[in-house]
Amino acid sequence: MQNVVENGHWGSRGTAGATIAAGLTFDDITMQFGDKSALDGVSLQIEPGEIVSLLGQSGSGKTTLLRIAAGIERPTKGALLINDQVASDERTFVPPEKRSVGLMFQDYALFPHLSILQNVMFGLNDLPKQDAKEVAAFALKRVGLEDYMERFPHMLSGGQQQRVALARAIAPRPSVLLMDEPFSGLDNRLRDRVRDETLAVIREIGATCMIVTHDPEEALRMSDRIVLLRDGQIVQNGGPDDLYYRPADYWAARFFSELNEVDGHIRNGKAETPIGFFKAEGFEEGQSVRVCLRHHGLKLHREVSDDYVSGHPARILRRMFLGEVELYELALQGIDYPVFARIGGGKIFSRGDNIGVSFRKKHVLIFANGQ
Repeated sequence: MQNVVENGHWGSRGTAGATIAAGLTFDDITMQFGDKSALDGVSLQIEPGEIVSLLGQSGSGKTTLLRIAAGIERPTKGALLINDQVASDERTFVPPEKRSVGLMFQDYALFPHLSILQNVMFGLNDLPKQDAKEVAAFALKRVGLEDYMERFPHMLSGGQQQRVALARAIAPRPSVLLMDEPFSGLDNRLRDRVRDETLAVIREIGATCMIVTHDPEEALRMSDRIVLLRDGQIVQNGGPDDLYYRPADYWAARFFSELNEVDGHIRNGKAETPIGFFKAEGFEEGQSVRVCLRHHGLKLHREVSDDYVSGHPARILRRMFLGEVELYELALQGIDYPVFARIGGGKIFSRGDNIGVSFRKKHVLIFANGQ
């Protein structure tokens, strides 16, 4: 049978009833797998109703932290508290089914032999069958799938299967919703729309939500707060604006965007580089620094503008059309390697054009060399 085509939107999505959100506290969590440390002394507080993304590369510890919250893993050391009540430590372990936690996995984990309604009912075993059916039907209505209840997973598109998994996770009205890479299986055409609709449902039910992702844009788009992890430790913890505009170090900056890099030294409160001077606070006189310029922080123009940090002579080496944006490869006077600028459509430059380049202040990041 042919797959059902994904709708342009979720249609008549029902209004989600509120739940009672719970706070999560990770207190000095360490997790060892043999001689490998997956988490090393992680402490984190998530407030009731907050949406927090755990962001990092593979092996950073983000999924392990989520599995500890779910009760799938028990930490080697430290304590997990849910609403200030110990759920896991060296003496106590509350099983997953007693934690009021909803889980949504990367592969959705739908049972192929059960109907959509039966898949959502699966986690409602504590209810009488008729009550479970009504709760599951209401959850499917919340995500706009009330007309698909008798169909089977293979009859649905990827986006619709994702919505079934969401309905199943929220049907028991959990206090905490845990999502492990929930959108990675969707193609680019669907991902943004499904994320936005999912976020709307999460906001409506009011549950505390922890999302594991390796996609910086997804974390920025969905989160009240982002926790950036590397090698089992928290590198930075803050709002999306903080992590993007004030990254803790060079590695964190590179995680969120592509960078042009120029070495320099501090002179009288500024970073002196071959392409100009950049205001730099908190460094010592003469200190070696790395000036990082985001690709979309470069402005190309035929005359240098006073509105930007610096103007510098350059030549267009290559133009790449990427649809909504243009990517330019540039030769800048004073350095012997190319830099890149990503700009919106509009003014078009050609290979060989001599131009001016200036740098938007908020997209200039400066770090001590070796940081």
